[in-house]
Amino acid sequence: MAQLQCTGWPRFPFAVLAVLLGVTLAGDLSFAQVRVPPPSREAVQYSYAPIVKRAAPAVVNVYVRARVRTEVPPLFDDPFFRRFFGDGFGMPRERIQNSLGSGVIVSSDGIVVTNTHVIRGGEKAEIRVALADRREFDAKVILQDEKTDIAVLRIEGNGAVFPTLEFADSDAVEVGDMVLAIGNPFGVGQTVTSGIISALARTEVARSDAQVFIQTDAAINPGNSGGALVDMQGRLVGINTAIYSRTGGSHGIGFAIPSNLVRLYVNSALTGQKVERPWLGARLEPVTRDIAESLGLARVAGALVMRVYANGPAAEAGLEPGDVIIAVDGFEVADSRGIYYRLVTRGIGNTARLDVIRKGRRISLTLPLRAAPEPTREDVRNLSGPHPFDGARVANLLPSMAEELGLEDQEGVVVVLSVRNGSTAANIFRPGDIIVRVGDQRIETVNDLDRVLAQRPRIWQITLKREDRVLQFQFMG
Repeated sequence: MAQLQCTGWPRFPFAVLAVLLGVTLAGDLSFAQVRVPPPSREAVQYSYAPIVKRAAPAVVNVYVRARVRTEVPPLFDDPFFRRFFGDGFGMPRERIQNSLGSGVIVSSDGIVVTNTHVIRGGEKAEIRVALADRREFDAKVILQDEKTDIAVLRIEGNGAVFPTLEFADSDAVEVGDMVLAIGNPFGVGQTVTSGIISALARTEVARSDAQVFIQTDAAINPGNSGGALVDMQGRLVGINTAIYSRTGGSHGIGFAIPSNLVRLYVNSALTGQKVERPWLGARLEPVTRDIAESLGLARVAGALVMRVYANGPAAEAGLEPGDVIIAVDGFEVADSRGIYYRLVTRGIGNTARLDVIRKGRRISLTLPLRAAPEPTREDVRNLSGPHPFDGARVANLLPSMAEELGLEDQEGVVVVLSVRNGSTAANIFRPGDIIVRVGDQRIETVNDLDRVLAQRPRIWQITLKREDRVLQFQFMG
């Protein structure tokens, strides 16, 4: 049999020649890449199904049926209308309001976590929880927190044992980790979507000043609120709570409350111990670009210490005005919300390490975590008498009150709770107003105010601070 010969080429087998040609033509490649078939069917058909089978039974639908009182316009009280339509015309009416969301069972005896906005009005409403296996139970609210949007329910299961989701450590997740969102969007039934962790420690959408969010691109839609964000081990990473959308639909930007914060409120509901934010004892401001440039900071992040209050934890730790807090316990913080979140999840009675930039140097400080001092009977006054403050409840503005009312000031006198309906003070003051001056006398304590009220001037000139405005009122005595 004749053999094909090529002039000038040695006699190599065609297979070897082909490999050599392939390597030569590949240019910079030093080895030929050999593709092989997948070793198993599982390798071809990778699926989230095992994770879903583990997690989905613990994700429930939450139905709330509440009676809502409908307000009637004052026009309907006009005798003219009543003459023709009867005395019942225009009377306040009640209507049934239904809402739908999701929840996650975190304890085998029926403890469910959801969002506060899902069960709003739930104390006087009928709450039903529907499991993935279509069993339904009544549930009661045992805790709800408006600021963090976390609510905890207890299923009335008569001793039934429920499937649960284990909490993951939300501090251990990283951007790029794969996650699943499980909930009941638009009321169509339990739905699973997949995505990744898009960002961590988002604070721009926070309601509370101690709250951060996990951002994900897993599709989250109305009805997903209160549902689960789970990792690839089927553990609870967060509670889905919000979407960023102008249309109400998912645009790939969803937010979840981190599991570490959720776990605090579950423990609070079970033990009866209130979740307290540790008292920093300092006033913080966000680091703007101008501040970063003036201080020579490498990043526009962190919180600038504007003021340190005497005898507070910040003073004890050695914080000084002008310091910039950039990390807590090794976690970088974008702003003051990130700082307070780390302090809350660390907990009262512990310490936290603050990484601080001071005059261009990075130093570490140890912050003791303790609760803000509570007001005593001597700090509070219920005012009455022939003066403009009649019906107001005032107090020395302690840090605990300032934080509760969301005030930056932590010194002075404030209308703390409310003013009595129909009183003189109700026409002037609002809860949160800080009383600055009466006449020409500066008011710094309730005792100062007591002394001014005892003088009963002929003309009352009152200066107060309301949010970011300074207001002045004048009244005849």
